[in-house]
Amino acid sequence: MARTMASLAVSIALLLCLLSPTCRAATRSGGNKPPRAVMLPVRKDAATGQYVTTFRQRTPLVPVTAVLDLASPTVWVDCEKRYASSTYRGLPCESKLCRLTGSGSCATACYGKPGPSCLNNTCSGLPQNTATSVSTSGNIITDVLALPTTPRQGPLATAPAFLFTCGATFLTKGLAAGATGMASLSRNRFALPAQLANTFRLPRTKFALCLPSTPSSAAPSVGAVIGDAPHVFQPGVDLSGSLAYTPLLVNPVSGLTHFQGDKSDEYFIGVSGVKVNGRAVPLNATLLAVNKKTGNGGAKLSTAAPYTVLETSIYRAVTAAFAAATAGIPRAPAVAPFKLCYDGSKVGSTRVGPAVPNIELVLGNSKGAPSWVVFGANSMVAARGGALCLAVVDGGKAPTTSVVIGGHMLEDNLLEFDLDRSRLGFSSSLLFRQTNCNNFHISGSQL
Repeated sequence: MARTMASLAVSIALLLCLLSPTCRAATRSGGNKPPRAVMLPVRKDAATGQYVTTFRQRTPLVPVTAVLDLASPTVWVDCEKRYASSTYRGLPCESKLCRLTGSGSCATACYGKPGPSCLNNTCSGLPQNTATSVSTSGNIITDVLALPTTPRQGPLATAPAFLFTCGATFLTKGLAAGATGMASLSRNRFALPAQLANTFRLPRTKFALCLPSTPSSAAPSVGAVIGDAPHVFQPGVDLSGSLAYTPLLVNPVSGLTHFQGDKSDEYFIGVSGVKVNGRAVPLNATLLAVNKKTGNGGAKLSTAAPYTVLETSIYRAVTAAFAAATAGIPRAPAVAPFKLCYDGSKVGSTRVGPAVPNIELVLGNSKGAPSWVVFGANSMVAARGGALCLAVVDGGKAPTTSVVIGGHMLEDNLLEFDLDRSRLGFSSSLLFRQTNCNNFHISGSQL
């Protein structure tokens, strides 16, 4: 009974915090002033190519390693293995906050050892490993979460009742070594951006994302900044106010294991065409639009997909156009999962990667619509035997999404997700400015 009443009290407090712009539930350590932004350090895992972050959670605070994810509705962590905290609380099934999560199920009774993954009368969620497409059910609970507020030395911002979902140990299979969950940056109200914006009273619900292209032995870069902060990179490159923008689109049908009728929490953009070396590639335009009934088609951003995945007809058209534009470069045998490969020793180099034709993603149908220009560093990948391959993969003839823009194409590009204005800002390659995503560092003492 005591646990149930405590859980209910925490749920009411969190609900008021999430719904009220004047919430004062969380402040920076050492002061009462809320932060303007909080930060997630990000490194690229050498073995898996996944993007890994670290935050502090629980009481007492411990570092938690998680893989960044643009799709899941909530943060999820393994609650079965060595989860110890004096401040976790289950989310009661009858609470309004449980209904706001969209949960359609409830853990009415658990007869095992009491713990965050075994609670009575607790709201249930559906945590999913989006890297392996494996999902399960798990309790929705709250606990303390702390994040750094400055790129270097500075206080931590502490959320006393951050909502997340409990995953199972088997769900972490396929994640980078040491990762015990996934840190969601999706558009869901209980993912990191919206929940932290409400908790810390940030001026706007937005975040900047910059994925490093290479593993680094130095301190992790500031891969994600939630809230308002200048986008400054070493050596003094300020990208604030210099981004191009395109609308963020909402897919009315969720492609993940959500509940029926849910909209997608993923980030879709309006790709209307593709150009290779400045020439339009002939494509079936209907595949580039989202079907409002089925949710199929369209183009989305993904940190779970290591490379860009294209529906078969789009894949064939793009690779054919690219092959024609690179006819003078000696080919190499295909290296799975890539089919179009070249002799890397015969490919020149530029400031923005291998000297190959640019690929443009045309964003929008209006005259003068911006293009996201993809240079060699983001279109090519080094493979075994000295091969250099076009980093796109055939996604089959009937994939759920026609164009999945994967992590490799996003690396060393500054992206700004403005959820309030439903728009995506993008810089194109930072290599043009003689910097990259590893050049914005965070103090290791804050991890």
